[in-house]
Amino acid sequence: MGKPVNLNRYRKEKARAAKKTRADQNAVAFRRSKAEKDKVLERLDKLKRDLDNHELDE
Repeated sequence: MGKPVNLNRYRKEKARAAKKTRADQNAVAFRRSKAEKDKVLERLDKLKRDLDNHELDE
């Protein structure tokens, strides 16, 4: 007779593998690097500053 198998452990490992697979697929589909995100944020900040600097004071 073989060694007993913990079915809960098997179920959890299977769920983890499925989550990792889905995460990898999402990373390929939606990935932006940190540098790209930072570049977009910097550009938005610059546009906001430029707009604020062009406001007329009353």
